[in-house]
Amino acid sequence: MKQILNELIDHRSLSKESAHKVLVDLATGKYNHSQTAAFMTVYMMRSITVDELQGFRDAMLELCLRVDFDQSVIDVCGTGGDAKNTFNISTLSSFIVAAAGQQEATHGNYGVSSAYGSSNLLEFFVYKFTNDPDVLRRSLDRANMCFMHAPLFHPAMKNVAPIRKELGVKTFFNMLGPMVNPAFPSRQLVGVFSLELARKFGYLYQQSGKEFVVLHSLDGYDEISLTGPYKYFFNGGEQIAEPGDLGLSQRLPEELYGGDNIEDSAKIFLNVLEGKGTEAQKDAVIANAAMALYCADQAAGLANAVHRAEEALVSGRALEKFRLLLEVSN
Repeated sequence: MKQILNELIDHRSLSKESAHKVLVDLATGKYNHSQTAAFMTVYMMRSITVDELQGFRDAMLELCLRVDFDQSVIDVCGTGGDAKNTFNISTLSSFIVAAAGQQEATHGNYGVSSAYGSSNLLEFFVYKFTNDPDVLRRSLDRANMCFMHAPLFHPAMKNVAPIRKELGVKTFFNMLGPMVNPAFPSRQLVGVFSLELARKFGYLYQQSGKEFVVLHSLDGYDEISLTGPYKYFFNGGEQIAEPGDLGLSQRLPEELYGGDNIEDSAKIFLNVLEGKGTEAQKDAVIANAAMALYCADQAAGLANAVHRAEEALVSGRALEKFRLLLEVSN
């Protein structure tokens, strides 16, 4: 590790093969806590390269507990790390996508650089995490979605998790999260915290054969915030768009505030699903769910995707999917 750190400090980057090996060594506990923390810290101070990102991703996918589904599934998630303290937009969007008819295998975790990730929220509602393929398949059949709590599928990461928690800031593992879903989904909507990273994700997904949309709001959000223009990369290229392009109004940052504690987050979550959320909250989740539905059926167009997302939420079907997910887990 000393040699690797010296190379990185000298502004050299790792090859794809070297990145792969380092990640495997990190995951299997070859390095001590100080070495691991130092390695992660490097990527808080300089950009990750495409080769490094690809090497880290490939190693994590090799080490994960894979789950295969007969159906074609989508994952809807974000990297986190945008420090915006929004409510759980991606998690809510997932239930709308499931309610609109797209089967989904969502890969999530506890918040590390943000206060409350999707796992924190579902755990608050007494959802029981599992990596049992039969339970996950039953959830997919009944709720049209399943939730895959990352630590249960990446056991080799147990050596890294405490260090990430102690650091409490985004690391390259935030970047990897969306790329290492153990269901190997054929479709993926990913929100990322920087435009530079969005470009790299777009490049890697173009090579993957997946149907994909990579999102970044130009004012820093890892999702469509409706607070200004956003950019997305997809199979057909790249596009800058405005909230009005989705038929939605521009919103203020404070309208997306996620609250001061998990109880606040949970209240907002339920309010939106029950049709009691604010217009800004409703529009934000519809926007992101629509982009996921567009990802799954780009030929049908964005206007159709927005209509399907809104109908899935307003009809109460998204709330029903949430209740079914909890029911299956218990």
